[in-house]
Amino acid sequence: MFLAMRAEVKTELAGTLEELGYPADDLGIERPPDDIDAVLASSVAFRLAEAAGAPPPVVADELADAFDADSCEYVDRVETRGPYLNAVPNERYAGATLVAADQPGYGQLDSRETSVVVEHTSANPTGPVHVGRARNPIIGDAIASLLEYAGYDVERHYYVNNAGRQVAMFTWAYERFDESDLPEPERDKPDYDLVRYYRKGSTFLDEAPEAETEEAEAEIQAIMQGLEAGDEASRERVSAVVETVLSGMAESLNRLPAPFDEFVRETRFMRDGSTDDVVARLKKLDHAVYEDGAWQLDLPDIEKNLVFLREDGTSLYTTRDLAHHEWKLDSFDRAVTVLGEDHELQARQLQSTLELLGHDTDRIDAIHFSWVNLPEGGMSTREGTGIDLDDLLDEAVRRARREVEDRLEGRIRDDSLTEADIDRIARQVGIGAVRYDIVARQPTKAITFEWERALDFEAQSAPYVQYVHARASSILSEAGETPDAGAVDTANLDTAAERDLLREIARFPAVVEAAAEGLEPHVIATYTREFAEAFNAFYRECPVLDAPDGIRRARLALVVAAQTTIANALDILGIAAPESM
Repeated sequence: MFLAMRAEVKTELAGTLEELGYPADDLGIERPPDDIDAVLASSVAFRLAEAAGAPPPVVADELADAFDADSCEYVDRVETRGPYLNAVPNERYAGATLVAADQPGYGQLDSRETSVVVEHTSANPTGPVHVGRARNPIIGDAIASLLEYAGYDVERHYYVNNAGRQVAMFTWAYERFDESDLPEPERDKPDYDLVRYYRKGSTFLDEAPEAETEEAEAEIQAIMQGLEAGDEASRERVSAVVETVLSGMAESLNRLPAPFDEFVRETRFMRDGSTDDVVARLKKLDHAVYEDGAWQLDLPDIEKNLVFLREDGTSLYTTRDLAHHEWKLDSFDRAVTVLGEDHELQARQLQSTLELLGHDTDRIDAIHFSWVNLPEGGMSTREGTGIDLDDLLDEAVRRARREVEDRLEGRIRDDSLTEADIDRIARQVGIGAVRYDIVARQPTKAITFEWERALDFEAQSAPYVQYVHARASSILSEAGETPDAGAVDTANLDTAAERDLLREIARFPAVVEAAAEGLEPHVIATYTREFAEAFNAFYRECPVLDAPDGIRRARLALVVAAQTTIANALDILGIAAPESM
Protein backbone atom coordinates (compact mmCIF):
# COMPACT_ATOMS: atom_id res chain seq x y z
CA MET A 1 0.00 0.00 0.00
CA PHE A 2 2.97 2.28 0.53
CA LEU A 3 3.72 2.28 -3.20
CA ALA A 4 0.09 3.03 -4.05
CA MET A 5 -0.08 5.85 -1.51
CA ARG A 6 3.21 7.28 -2.73
CA ALA A 7 1.91 7.29 -6.30
CA GLU A 8 -1.29 9.13 -5.38
CA VAL A 9 0.53 11.65 -3.18
CA LYS A 10 2.89 12.41 -6.07
CA THR A 11 -0.01 12.84 -8.47
CA GLU A 12 -2.03 15.08 -6.16
CA LEU A 13 0.99 17.13 -5.07
CA ALA A 14 2.08 17.68 -8.68
CA GLY A 15 -1.45 18.83 -9.51
CA THR A 16 -1.47 21.16 -6.51
CA LEU A 17 1.82 22.75 -7.58
CA GLU A 18 0.55 23.31 -11.11
CA GLU A 19 -2.68 24.89 -9.85
CA LEU A 20 -0.67 27.32 -7.72
CA GLY A 21 1.63 28.14 -10.60
CA TYR A 22 4.71 26.32 -9.29
CA PRO A 23 6.91 23.93 -11.33
CA ALA A 24 6.25 20.27 -10.50
CA ASP A 25 9.52 18.76 -11.69
CA ASP A 26 10.91 17.82 -8.25
CA LEU A 27 8.50 16.84 -5.48
CA GLY A 28 11.12 16.09 -2.81
CA ILE A 29 9.34 12.96 -1.56
CA GLU A 30 11.18 11.35 1.35
CA ARG A 31 10.75 9.40 4.57
CA PRO A 32 9.39 11.51 7.46
CA PRO A 33 10.77 11.50 11.01
CA ASP A 34 9.79 8.52 13.16
CA ASP A 35 8.01 10.64 15.76
CA ILE A 36 5.03 11.60 13.58
CA ASP A 37 2.12 9.59 12.15
CA ALA A 38 2.92 10.35 8.52
CA VAL A 39 4.40 7.77 6.16
CA LEU A 40 5.50 10.22 3.45
CA ALA A 41 7.01 13.69 3.57
CA SER A 42 7.87 16.32 0.97
CA SER A 43 10.60 18.94 1.17
CA VAL A 44 9.37 20.73 -1.96
CA ALA A 45 8.74 23.96 -0.03
CA PHE A 46 12.50 24.51 0.21
CA ARG A 47 12.77 24.57 -3.58
CA LEU A 48 9.78 26.87 -4.04
CA ALA A 49 10.64 29.44 -1.38
CA GLU A 50 12.59 31.78 -3.66
CA ALA A 51 9.96 31.72 -6.43
CA ALA A 52 7.16 32.22 -3.90
CA GLY A 53 8.98 35.03 -2.12
CA ALA A 54 8.10 33.44 1.21
CA PRO A 55 9.84 31.29 3.84
CA PRO A 56 9.60 27.53 3.31
CA PRO A 57 7.19 26.99 6.26
CA VAL A 58 4.77 29.51 4.75
CA VAL A 59 4.96 27.81 1.37
CA ALA A 60 4.37 24.43 3.05
CA ASP A 61 1.22 25.76 4.73
CA GLU A 62 -0.02 27.06 1.39
CA LEU A 63 0.49 23.69 -0.24
CA ALA A 64 -1.16 21.82 2.63
CA ASP A 65 -4.26 24.01 2.40
CA ALA A 66 -4.52 23.36 -1.34
CA PHE A 67 -3.82 19.62 -1.18
CA ASP A 68 -7.07 17.65 -1.70
CA ALA A 69 -6.73 14.61 0.56
CA ASP A 70 -10.30 13.53 -0.29
CA SER A 71 -9.14 12.71 -3.82
CA CYS A 72 -6.70 10.14 -2.42
CA GLU A 73 -7.70 6.63 -1.44
CA TYR A 74 -5.16 6.22 1.34
CA VAL A 75 -4.44 9.75 2.62
CA ASP A 76 -6.31 11.04 5.65
CA ARG A 77 -4.72 14.48 5.69
CA VAL A 78 -1.58 16.46 4.99
CA GLU A 79 0.06 18.24 7.90
CA THR A 80 3.04 20.54 8.06
CA ARG A 81 5.98 20.54 10.39
CA GLY A 82 8.10 23.56 9.64
CA PRO A 83 8.90 23.45 5.91
CA TYR A 84 7.82 19.83 5.44
CA LEU A 85 4.50 18.47 4.21
CA ASN A 86 3.62 15.16 5.84
CA ALA A 87 1.01 12.75 4.43
CA VAL A 88 -0.89 10.92 7.17
CA PRO A 89 -2.57 7.63 6.12
CA ASN A 90 -6.18 6.74 6.84
CA GLU A 91 -7.67 3.54 8.23
CA ARG A 92 -8.20 2.21 4.71
CA TYR A 93 -4.42 2.28 4.29
CA ALA A 94 -3.94 0.35 7.54
CA GLY A 95 -6.50 -2.28 6.59
CA ALA A 96 -5.13 -2.69 3.07
CA THR A 97 -1.62 -3.14 4.50
CA LEU A 98 -2.75 -5.95 6.81
CA VAL A 99 -4.57 -7.67 3.94
CA ALA A 100 -1.57 -7.37 1.60
CA ALA A 101 0.89 -8.62 4.22
CA ASP A 102 -1.38 -11.58 4.97
CA GLN A 103 -0.29 -13.05 1.62
CA PRO A 104 2.82 -15.31 1.48
CA GLY A 105 4.35 -13.34 -1.38
CA TYR A 106 4.13 -9.95 0.31
CA GLY A 107 6.89 -7.65 -0.88
CA GLN A 108 7.14 -9.25 -4.31
CA LEU A 109 6.57 -6.64 -7.01
CA ASP A 110 4.75 -7.08 -10.31
CA SER A 111 6.62 -8.74 -13.15
CA ARG A 112 8.80 -6.37 -15.16
CA GLU A 113 9.04 -8.90 -18.01
CA THR A 114 12.79 -8.32 -17.96
CA SER A 115 15.36 -11.11 -17.81
CA VAL A 116 18.52 -10.75 -15.74
CA VAL A 117 21.50 -13.07 -15.43
CA VAL A 118 23.38 -12.74 -12.15
CA GLU A 119 26.86 -14.24 -12.33
CA HIS A 120 28.64 -14.62 -9.05
CA THR A 121 31.32 -16.59 -7.21
CA SER A 122 32.96 -18.11 -10.33
CA ALA A 123 36.04 -19.01 -8.28
CA ASN A 124 38.70 -20.96 -10.15
CA PRO A 125 38.08 -24.71 -9.67
CA THR A 126 41.47 -25.34 -8.11
CA GLY A 127 40.39 -26.16 -4.56
CA PRO A 128 37.95 -25.41 -1.75
CA VAL A 129 36.23 -22.02 -1.55
CA HIS A 130 38.39 -19.73 0.61
CA VAL A 131 36.82 -17.61 3.34
CA GLY A 132 38.24 -14.43 1.83
CA ARG A 133 35.97 -15.00 -1.18
CA ALA A 134 32.89 -15.88 0.89
CA ARG A 135 31.46 -12.43 0.27
CA ASN A 136 30.92 -13.20 -3.41
CA PRO A 137 28.31 -16.01 -3.16
CA ILE A 138 26.55 -14.31 -0.25
CA ILE A 139 26.23 -10.94 -2.00
CA GLY A 140 25.55 -12.54 -5.38
CA ASP A 141 22.79 -14.80 -4.10
CA ALA A 142 21.17 -11.91 -2.19
CA ILE A 143 21.23 -9.69 -5.30
CA ALA A 144 19.61 -12.46 -7.34
CA SER A 145 16.86 -12.96 -4.74
CA LEU A 146 16.35 -9.21 -4.44
CA LEU A 147 15.89 -8.86 -8.19
CA GLU A 148 13.43 -11.77 -8.17
CA TYR A 149 11.37 -10.02 -5.47
CA ALA A 150 11.51 -6.85 -7.56
CA GLY A 151 9.80 -8.60 -10.46
CA TYR A 152 12.73 -9.61 -12.66
CA ASP A 153 13.11 -13.02 -14.29
CA VAL A 154 16.46 -14.08 -12.81
CA GLU A 155 18.99 -16.80 -13.60
CA ARG A 156 21.98 -17.49 -11.34
CA HIS A 157 25.16 -18.46 -13.19
CA TYR A 158 28.60 -19.66 -12.18
CA TYR A 159 31.20 -19.05 -14.89
CA VAL A 160 33.67 -21.94 -14.75
CA ASN A 161 37.28 -21.23 -15.69
CA ASN A 162 38.12 -24.58 -17.22
CA ALA A 163 40.55 -23.41 -19.91
CA GLY A 164 43.27 -21.33 -18.28
CA ARG A 165 46.81 -22.13 -17.26
CA GLN A 166 45.83 -22.95 -13.67
CA VAL A 167 43.51 -25.79 -14.67
CA ALA A 168 46.01 -27.02 -17.25
CA MET A 169 48.67 -27.16 -14.53
CA PHE A 170 46.17 -28.84 -12.20
CA THR A 171 45.43 -31.46 -14.85
CA TRP A 172 49.12 -32.10 -15.41
CA ALA A 173 49.73 -32.45 -11.64
CA TYR A 174 46.77 -34.82 -11.23
CA GLU A 175 48.21 -37.07 -13.93
CA ARG A 176 51.83 -36.65 -12.83
CA PHE A 177 51.74 -37.46 -9.11
CA ASP A 178 50.64 -40.54 -7.18
CA GLU A 179 48.41 -40.65 -4.13
CA SER A 180 51.41 -41.83 -2.14
CA ASP A 181 53.17 -38.52 -2.89
CA LEU A 182 50.49 -36.53 -1.11
CA PRO A 183 49.41 -35.77 2.47
CA GLU A 184 46.09 -36.95 3.80
CA PRO A 185 43.11 -34.83 2.64
CA GLU A 186 41.82 -32.36 5.22
CA ARG A 187 38.19 -33.34 4.62
CA ASP A 188 36.35 -36.19 2.98
CA LYS A 189 35.25 -34.04 0.05
CA PRO A 190 36.37 -34.17 -3.60
CA ASP A 191 37.73 -30.61 -3.68
CA TYR A 192 39.91 -31.29 -0.62
CA ASP A 193 41.04 -34.57 -2.15
CA LEU A 194 42.16 -33.12 -5.49
CA VAL A 195 43.57 -29.82 -4.21
CA ARG A 196 46.50 -31.86 -2.86
CA TYR A 197 47.60 -32.45 -6.48
CA TYR A 198 47.36 -28.75 -7.28
CA ARG A 199 49.49 -27.80 -4.28
CA LYS A 200 52.00 -30.55 -5.07
CA GLY A 201 52.27 -29.32 -8.64
CA SER A 202 52.74 -25.70 -7.59
CA THR A 203 55.51 -26.68 -5.18
CA PHE A 204 57.19 -28.81 -7.83
CA LEU A 205 57.25 -25.98 -10.39
CA ASP A 206 58.73 -23.64 -7.78
CA GLU A 207 61.42 -25.99 -6.50
CA ALA A 208 62.29 -28.64 -9.11
CA PRO A 209 65.43 -28.47 -11.28
CA GLU A 210 65.11 -26.31 -14.39
CA ALA A 211 65.13 -29.25 -16.82
CA GLU A 212 62.20 -30.90 -15.04
CA THR A 213 60.19 -27.70 -14.82
CA GLU A 214 60.77 -27.01 -18.52
CA GLU A 215 59.43 -30.47 -19.35
CA ALA A 216 56.41 -29.87 -17.10
CA GLU A 217 55.73 -26.47 -18.63
CA ALA A 218 55.81 -28.03 -22.10
CA GLU A 219 53.17 -30.56 -21.02
CA ILE A 220 51.03 -27.82 -19.48
CA GLN A 221 51.32 -25.77 -22.65
CA ALA A 222 50.27 -28.78 -24.72
CA ILE A 223 47.09 -29.10 -22.67
CA MET A 224 46.31 -25.40 -23.20
CA GLN A 225 46.97 -25.70 -26.93
CA GLY A 226 44.73 -28.74 -27.10
CA LEU A 227 41.88 -26.87 -25.43
CA GLU A 228 42.35 -23.93 -27.80
CA ALA A 229 42.23 -26.25 -30.82
CA GLY A 230 39.04 -27.92 -29.59
CA ASP A 231 40.73 -31.26 -28.99
CA GLU A 232 38.19 -33.52 -27.30
CA ALA A 233 40.80 -35.59 -25.48
CA SER A 234 42.30 -32.47 -23.88
CA ARG A 235 38.85 -31.30 -22.79
CA GLU A 236 38.09 -34.67 -21.22
CA ARG A 237 41.41 -34.68 -19.33
CA VAL A 238 40.72 -31.25 -17.88
CA SER A 239 37.08 -32.07 -17.15
CA ALA A 240 38.08 -35.08 -15.05
CA VAL A 241 39.75 -32.67 -12.64
CA VAL A 242 37.58 -29.55 -12.93
CA GLU A 243 34.20 -31.26 -12.60
CA THR A 244 35.31 -33.23 -9.55
CA VAL A 245 36.63 -30.15 -7.76
CA LEU A 246 33.57 -28.16 -8.81
CA SER A 247 31.25 -30.75 -7.25
CA GLY A 248 32.98 -30.27 -3.90
CA MET A 249 32.87 -26.48 -4.19
CA ALA A 250 29.16 -26.62 -5.02
CA GLU A 251 28.57 -28.77 -1.94
CA SER A 252 30.17 -26.06 0.24
CA LEU A 253 28.23 -23.28 -1.47
CA ASN A 254 24.97 -25.18 -0.98
CA ARG A 255 25.53 -24.95 2.76
CA LEU A 256 25.03 -21.17 2.60
CA PRO A 257 22.87 -21.89 0.52
CA ALA A 258 23.96 -20.38 -2.81
CA PRO A 259 22.27 -22.38 -5.59
CA PHE A 260 22.95 -21.94 -9.30
CA ASP A 261 20.73 -22.43 -12.32
CA GLU A 262 23.67 -23.08 -14.63
CA PHE A 263 27.42 -23.65 -14.53
CA VAL A 264 28.63 -22.04 -17.75
CA ARG A 265 31.95 -23.53 -18.87
CA GLU A 266 34.58 -21.30 -20.44
CA THR A 267 35.41 -23.91 -23.09
CA ARG A 268 31.87 -23.54 -24.45
CA PHE A 269 32.94 -20.29 -26.11
CA MET A 270 36.07 -21.86 -27.53
CA ARG A 271 34.38 -24.92 -28.97
CA ASP A 272 31.52 -23.01 -30.65
CA GLY A 273 33.90 -20.63 -32.42
CA SER A 274 32.72 -17.47 -30.65
CA THR A 275 36.14 -16.79 -29.07
CA ASP A 276 37.82 -17.00 -32.51
CA ASP A 277 35.15 -14.66 -33.86
CA VAL A 278 35.83 -12.15 -31.07
CA VAL A 279 39.57 -12.29 -31.77
CA ALA A 280 39.02 -11.67 -35.49
CA ARG A 281 36.87 -8.61 -34.79
CA LEU A 282 39.25 -7.26 -32.16
CA LYS A 283 42.16 -7.39 -34.61
CA LYS A 284 40.21 -5.10 -36.98
CA LEU A 285 39.67 -2.37 -34.35
CA ASP A 286 41.66 0.85 -34.62
CA HIS A 287 42.77 0.29 -31.03
CA ALA A 288 44.35 -3.10 -31.84
CA VAL A 289 48.17 -3.26 -31.70
CA TYR A 290 50.70 -6.07 -31.95
CA GLU A 291 53.36 -5.53 -29.29
CA ASP A 292 55.77 -7.74 -27.38
CA GLY A 293 54.67 -10.81 -29.30
CA ALA A 294 50.96 -10.48 -28.47
CA TRP A 295 47.80 -8.85 -29.80
CA GLN A 296 46.57 -6.09 -27.49
CA LEU A 297 44.01 -3.30 -27.28
CA ASP A 298 45.16 0.20 -26.38
CA LEU A 299 41.92 1.18 -24.67
CA PRO A 300 40.91 4.81 -24.11
CA ASP A 301 41.23 6.08 -20.52
CA ILE A 302 42.58 2.73 -19.25
CA GLU A 303 46.17 2.66 -18.06
CA LYS A 304 46.97 -0.90 -19.11
CA ASN A 305 46.54 -2.57 -22.49
CA LEU A 306 44.25 -5.56 -22.77
CA VAL A 307 46.16 -8.57 -24.14
CA PHE A 308 43.65 -10.72 -26.03
CA LEU A 309 45.85 -13.18 -27.94
CA ARG A 310 49.24 -14.62 -26.96
CA GLU A 311 52.12 -15.14 -29.34
CA ASP A 312 51.43 -18.90 -29.40
CA GLY A 313 47.87 -18.25 -30.59
CA THR A 314 46.09 -19.03 -27.29
CA SER A 315 43.39 -16.72 -26.00
CA LEU A 316 43.20 -15.27 -22.50
CA TYR A 317 40.51 -15.36 -19.83
CA THR A 318 39.20 -11.90 -20.70
CA THR A 319 39.05 -12.78 -24.42
CA ARG A 320 36.82 -15.73 -23.66
CA ASP A 321 34.84 -13.63 -21.19
CA LEU A 322 34.12 -11.16 -24.00
CA ALA A 323 32.49 -14.00 -25.95
CA HIS A 324 30.69 -15.01 -22.75
CA HIS A 325 29.33 -11.47 -22.26
CA GLU A 326 28.21 -11.21 -25.87
CA TRP A 327 26.24 -14.41 -25.26
CA LYS A 328 24.76 -12.88 -22.11
CA LEU A 329 23.68 -9.76 -23.97
CA ASP A 330 22.08 -11.91 -26.68
CA SER A 331 20.30 -14.13 -24.15
CA PHE A 332 19.23 -11.70 -21.41
CA ASP A 333 17.97 -8.14 -21.10
CA ARG A 334 20.46 -7.33 -18.36
CA ALA A 335 23.65 -8.83 -16.90
CA VAL A 336 24.94 -8.40 -13.35
CA THR A 337 28.34 -9.71 -12.28
CA VAL A 338 29.72 -9.82 -8.73
CA LEU A 339 33.50 -9.51 -8.68
CA GLY A 340 36.32 -9.15 -6.19
CA GLU A 341 38.10 -5.82 -6.00
CA ASP A 342 41.12 -7.39 -7.72
CA HIS A 343 39.03 -7.68 -10.90
CA GLU A 344 38.21 -3.98 -11.25
CA LEU A 345 40.74 -3.37 -14.03
CA GLN A 346 39.59 -6.44 -15.93
CA ALA A 347 35.94 -5.32 -15.63
CA ARG A 348 36.80 -1.85 -16.98
CA GLN A 349 38.75 -3.38 -19.86
CA LEU A 350 35.90 -5.74 -20.68
CA GLN A 351 33.28 -2.99 -20.64
CA SER A 352 35.40 -0.64 -22.77
CA THR A 353 36.06 -3.43 -25.30
CA LEU A 354 32.38 -4.34 -25.52
CA GLU A 355 31.63 -0.69 -26.27
CA LEU A 356 34.20 -0.73 -29.08
CA LEU A 357 32.47 -3.85 -30.43
CA GLY A 358 29.19 -1.91 -30.55
CA HIS A 359 27.37 -3.26 -27.50
CA ASP A 360 25.09 -1.37 -25.12
CA THR A 361 27.03 -1.64 -21.88
CA ASP A 362 24.32 0.19 -19.94
CA ARG A 363 22.79 -3.27 -19.71
CA ILE A 364 25.81 -4.53 -17.75
CA ASP A 365 26.44 -3.96 -14.03
CA ALA A 366 29.54 -5.00 -12.10
CA ILE A 367 29.41 -5.12 -8.30
CA HIS A 368 32.85 -5.16 -6.67
CA PHE A 369 33.49 -6.35 -3.13
CA SER A 370 36.38 -6.24 -0.68
CA TRP A 371 37.68 -9.29 1.13
CA VAL A 372 36.48 -10.93 4.34
CA ASN A 373 39.12 -11.08 7.06
CA LEU A 374 39.12 -12.90 10.38
CA PRO A 375 40.45 -11.29 13.56
CA GLU A 376 43.78 -12.52 14.87
CA GLY A 377 43.12 -15.66 16.85
CA GLY A 378 39.53 -15.88 15.62
CA MET A 379 40.03 -19.36 14.22
CA SER A 380 42.86 -21.83 14.03
CA THR A 381 44.63 -22.10 10.68
CA ARG A 382 46.07 -25.26 9.19
CA GLU A 383 49.55 -24.47 7.99
CA GLY A 384 49.71 -23.71 4.29
CA THR A 385 45.98 -23.89 3.61
CA GLY A 386 44.37 -20.84 5.23
CA ILE A 387 40.73 -20.73 6.23
CA ASP A 388 38.12 -22.24 3.92
CA LEU A 389 34.40 -21.49 3.77
CA ASP A 390 33.69 -24.91 5.29
CA ASP A 391 35.87 -23.99 8.29
CA LEU A 392 33.94 -20.77 8.82
CA LEU A 393 30.52 -22.44 8.58
CA ASP A 394 31.51 -25.30 10.89
CA GLU A 395 32.76 -22.85 13.48
CA ALA A 396 29.62 -20.71 13.11
CA VAL A 397 27.34 -23.68 13.75
CA ARG A 398 29.45 -24.83 16.74
CA ARG A 399 29.37 -21.39 18.34
CA ALA A 400 25.68 -20.93 17.61
CA ARG A 401 24.86 -24.27 19.22
CA ARG A 402 26.80 -23.30 22.33
CA GLU A 403 24.98 -19.97 22.49
CA VAL A 404 21.58 -21.59 21.98
CA GLU A 405 22.23 -24.21 24.67
CA ASP A 406 23.33 -21.52 27.12
CA ARG A 407 20.16 -19.54 26.50
CA LEU A 408 17.87 -22.55 26.68
CA GLU A 409 19.05 -23.42 30.18
CA GLY A 410 16.71 -26.16 31.41
CA ARG A 411 14.34 -26.31 28.46
CA ILE A 412 15.94 -29.43 26.95
CA ARG A 413 15.29 -31.36 30.17
CA ASP A 414 11.64 -30.29 29.89
CA ASP A 415 11.52 -31.77 26.38
CA SER A 416 10.39 -28.45 24.91
CA LEU A 417 13.12 -28.79 22.29
CA THR A 418 14.71 -31.99 21.04
CA GLU A 419 18.34 -32.47 20.07
CA ALA A 420 17.21 -32.32 16.44
CA ASP A 421 15.60 -28.95 17.18
CA ILE A 422 18.85 -27.70 18.71
CA ASP A 423 20.81 -28.85 15.65
CA ARG A 424 18.36 -27.13 13.31
CA ILE A 425 18.41 -23.86 15.23
CA ALA A 426 22.21 -23.92 15.47
CA ARG A 427 22.49 -24.29 11.69
CA GLN A 428 19.89 -21.61 11.02
CA VAL A 429 21.41 -19.16 13.48
CA GLY A 430 25.07 -19.93 12.77
CA ILE A 431 24.92 -19.79 8.99
CA GLY A 432 22.44 -16.90 9.18
CA ALA A 433 24.92 -15.00 11.34
CA VAL A 434 27.66 -15.41 8.74
CA ARG A 435 25.44 -14.35 5.85
CA TYR A 436 23.92 -11.40 7.68
CA ASP A 437 27.21 -10.03 8.98
CA ILE A 438 28.64 -10.13 5.46
CA VAL A 439 25.66 -8.86 3.47
CA ALA A 440 24.78 -6.08 5.93
CA ARG A 441 27.83 -4.02 4.96
CA GLN A 442 28.34 -2.16 1.71
CA PRO A 443 30.37 -4.43 -0.61
CA THR A 444 33.27 -2.02 -1.12
CA LYS A 445 34.02 -1.83 2.61
CA ALA A 446 36.45 -4.40 3.96
CA ILE A 447 35.07 -6.75 6.62
CA THR A 448 36.69 -8.23 9.67
CA PHE A 449 34.31 -10.97 10.73
CA GLU A 450 33.84 -11.01 14.51
CA TRP A 451 31.99 -13.84 16.20
CA GLU A 452 30.76 -11.86 19.19
CA ARG A 453 29.02 -9.31 17.02
CA ALA A 454 27.65 -11.77 14.47
CA LEU A 455 26.11 -14.07 17.11
CA ASP A 456 24.85 -11.38 19.50
CA PHE A 457 21.20 -12.17 20.18
CA GLU A 458 20.64 -8.73 21.67
CA ALA A 459 22.32 -6.53 19.05
CA GLN A 460 21.86 -5.79 15.38
CA SER A 461 22.67 -9.24 14.04
CA ALA A 462 20.98 -12.19 12.36
CA PRO A 463 19.82 -13.79 15.65
CA TYR A 464 18.37 -10.44 16.72
CA VAL A 465 16.28 -10.31 13.55
CA GLN A 466 15.49 -14.04 13.47
CA TYR A 467 14.06 -13.73 16.98
CA VAL A 468 11.30 -11.53 15.54
CA HIS A 469 10.04 -14.38 13.40
CA ALA A 470 10.38 -16.89 16.23
CA ARG A 471 8.45 -14.63 18.64
CA ALA A 472 5.72 -13.96 16.09
CA SER A 473 5.44 -17.70 15.42
CA SER A 474 5.22 -18.42 19.14
CA ILE A 475 2.43 -15.87 19.64
CA LEU A 476 0.40 -17.26 16.75
CA SER A 477 0.96 -20.86 17.87
CA GLU A 478 -0.23 -20.07 21.37
CA ALA A 479 -3.20 -18.07 20.08
CA GLY A 480 -4.42 -21.04 18.05
CA GLU A 481 -6.19 -18.80 15.55
CA THR A 482 -5.46 -16.56 12.60
CA PRO A 483 -7.96 -13.72 12.22
CA ASP A 484 -9.29 -12.57 8.86
CA ALA A 485 -7.07 -9.57 8.10
CA GLY A 486 -9.83 -7.92 6.11
CA ALA A 487 -12.32 -8.11 8.97
CA VAL A 488 -10.33 -6.59 11.84
CA ASP A 489 -10.94 -3.02 12.99
CA THR A 490 -7.60 -1.24 12.50
CA ALA A 491 -8.84 1.61 14.70
CA ASN A 492 -7.93 -0.73 17.57
CA LEU A 493 -4.28 -0.37 16.57
CA ASP A 494 -3.98 3.08 18.07
CA THR A 495 -0.75 3.03 20.11
CA ALA A 496 2.49 4.49 18.82
CA ALA A 497 4.15 1.06 18.91
CA GLU A 498 1.39 -0.52 16.82
CA ARG A 499 1.41 2.32 14.29
CA ASP A 500 5.20 2.25 14.02
CA LEU A 501 5.17 -1.47 13.31
CA LEU A 502 2.37 -1.07 10.77
CA ARG A 503 4.40 1.66 9.05
CA GLU A 504 7.44 -0.64 8.82
CA ILE A 505 5.31 -3.44 7.37
CA ALA A 506 3.77 -1.11 4.80
CA ARG A 507 7.03 0.23 3.43
CA PHE A 508 8.61 -3.19 2.77
CA PRO A 509 7.71 -3.28 -0.97
CA ALA A 510 9.19 0.21 -1.42
CA VAL A 511 12.39 -0.92 0.31
CA VAL A 512 12.57 -3.87 -2.10
CA GLU A 513 12.09 -1.51 -5.03
CA ALA A 514 14.81 0.91 -3.87
CA ALA A 515 17.30 -1.81 -2.95
CA ALA A 516 16.82 -3.57 -6.29
CA GLU A 517 17.28 -0.34 -8.22
CA GLY A 518 20.70 0.16 -6.62
CA LEU A 519 21.59 -3.57 -6.44
CA GLU A 520 22.06 -3.03 -2.71
CA PRO A 521 20.99 -5.99 -0.55
CA HIS A 522 22.55 -4.28 2.48
CA VAL A 523 19.55 -1.92 2.32
CA ILE A 524 17.32 -4.91 3.10
CA ALA A 525 19.57 -5.84 6.03
CA THR A 526 19.25 -2.31 7.41
CA TYR A 527 15.50 -2.54 7.02
CA THR A 528 15.36 -5.81 8.99
CA ARG A 529 17.18 -4.19 11.90
CA GLU A 530 14.77 -1.26 11.94
CA PHE A 531 11.88 -3.69 11.63
CA ALA A 532 13.15 -5.74 14.56
CA GLU A 533 13.34 -2.62 16.73
CA ALA A 534 9.74 -1.72 15.85
CA PHE A 535 8.51 -5.26 16.50
CA ASN A 536 10.32 -5.52 19.82
CA ALA A 537 8.79 -2.23 20.97
CA PHE A 538 5.36 -3.61 20.04
CA TYR A 539 6.16 -6.92 21.79
CA ARG A 540 7.10 -5.08 25.00
CA GLU A 541 4.27 -2.59 25.06
CA CYS A 542 1.27 -4.33 23.49
CA PRO A 543 0.07 -7.62 25.01
CA VAL A 544 -1.60 -9.73 22.36
CA LEU A 545 -3.07 -12.88 23.88
CA ASP A 546 -4.50 -11.19 26.99
CA ALA A 547 -5.91 -8.13 25.17
CA PRO A 548 -9.69 -7.51 24.89
CA ASP A 549 -11.29 -9.40 22.03
CA GLY A 550 -11.35 -6.71 19.31
CA ILE A 551 -7.85 -5.49 20.14
CA ARG A 552 -6.62 -9.08 20.36
CA ARG A 553 -7.81 -9.85 16.82
CA ALA A 554 -6.29 -6.65 15.43
CA ARG A 555 -2.98 -7.33 17.15
CA LEU A 556 -2.94 -10.94 15.97
CA ALA A 557 -3.46 -9.72 12.40
CA LEU A 558 -0.55 -7.32 12.94
CA VAL A 559 1.62 -10.21 14.18
CA VAL A 560 0.73 -12.28 11.10
CA ALA A 561 1.70 -9.37 8.87
CA ALA A 562 4.95 -8.90 10.78
CA GLN A 563 5.78 -12.58 10.57
CA THR A 564 5.28 -12.63 6.79
CA THR A 565 7.24 -9.43 6.27
CA ILE A 566 10.31 -10.41 8.27
CA ALA A 567 10.29 -13.93 6.78
CA ASN A 568 10.35 -12.50 3.25
CA ALA A 569 12.99 -9.91 4.09
CA LEU A 570 15.20 -12.67 5.50
CA ASP A 571 14.44 -14.78 2.44
CA ILE A 572 15.91 -12.07 0.21
CA LEU A 573 19.09 -12.21 2.29
CA GLY A 574 19.14 -16.03 2.12
CA ILE A 575 18.67 -16.37 5.88
CA ALA A 576 16.36 -18.88 7.56
CA ALA A 577 13.37 -17.65 9.55
CA PRO A 578 13.19 -20.03 12.54
CA GLU A 579 9.86 -21.00 14.06
CA SER A 580 11.57 -21.28 17.43
CA MET A 581 14.87 -20.22 18.97
